[in-house]
Amino acid sequence: METSVVLSRKMGNYAITQRTSDGYFDGNALLAQWNADENNTRRRLDDFLSYKSTQEFIEEISKSQRGNFAKGDNQIVTRQKGRITMNGRTHDKVWMHPYLFIDFAMWVNPTFKVTVIQFVYDELIKQRNEAGDAYREMSVAVAKITQKSELPLAITKVAQAMNYICFGMHEKDIRNRKGELEMKELVELEKEITLLINVSFIRDFHTLIEYLRDKHRTKYYQRPEVFNQ
Repeated sequence: METSVVLSRKMGNYAITQRTSDGYFDGNALLAQWNADENNTRRRLDDFLSYKSTQEFIEEISKSQRGNFAKGDNQIVTRQKGRITMNGRTHDKVWMHPYLFIDFAMWVNPTFKVTVIQFVYDELIKQRNEAGDAYREMSVAVAKITQKSELPLAITKVAQAMNYICFGMHEKDIRNRKGELEMKELVELEKEITLLINVSFIRDFHTLIEYLRDKHRTKYYQRPEVFNQ
């Protein structure tokens, strides 16, 4: 079972909380900081969630992300009650899908939009740069287990397989159209393959495709042609 770590990150003057297991953000943590400033107009999370536009947006996110949820889990917003500890009761958490959190953060303060957009933009650029570096390192590793004459085709097949695993499909330039969570998954998979080849766990191209096939099988039911090689 994947261990979830809660990270604290800076977005402008605010500390935002994100868990690593699914990338969800704690909307309540941001709201508490906003409402703590007496100069700010007080906001209520339930007001935001009750708006028709928010409900419609949640429904659209749910439709677009349905294939990425674990079985039985399709919640865009989940509430987690605080716990009683020796130091008192911890704060309730309201975990939001990243798409919804961005909308929520901009609703909290309309003038906050530039900060939110800059935060998201910087993260996407960072993920794409990391993906490029990880891809080059993986290509070097794949070259170690592939004949030189077969390397270009092998790299193409591996890239396609990874697109199917991380994005559920393969299209030209698909990596440039995906968001932070998908790109993070891609970077981690590229690094994983590089490591497994370098430690000789994967010793040939056939084993590599078999490994990627198993990765895909755990996430989807249908198998694209590239995995039949």
